[in-house]
Amino acid sequence: MVLLTNEEFLSKLTLLAQSARKDSSFTVTIKRYDGHDRPKPREGKPPLPTPAEYSCLIRARSGAKKLSTVVKRDEVAKFMESYSKVLKSSMDGLKKVKKVKNKAKAAQG
Repeated sequence: MVLLTNEEFLSKLTLLAQSARKDSSFTVTIKRYDGHDRPKPREGKPPLPTPAEYSCLIRARSGAKKLSTVVKRDEVAKFMESYSKVLKSSMDGLKKVKKVKNKAKAAQG
């Protein structure tokens, strides 16, 4: 998995979304990140220190292509604004779902 800066992640996510539009889909996951990249120690060992500030770990995946970035707490609002623009631009080809009314409801209404 490639750890990128926030700007690089957004630009590569745009490319990933465009390539996934033709072939497949892509997934994005967001979770709280405490900075530890190792598993929790076993019982009897000293515990990991708690972080002073949590971050967000954001991962994107499409097939074998994987991207990730860590967003600091102060930059989350700015990043989410840019992230929403990327998603809106890549979701313009969605098909509208036709709603089917139940015959009983159609007869009453």
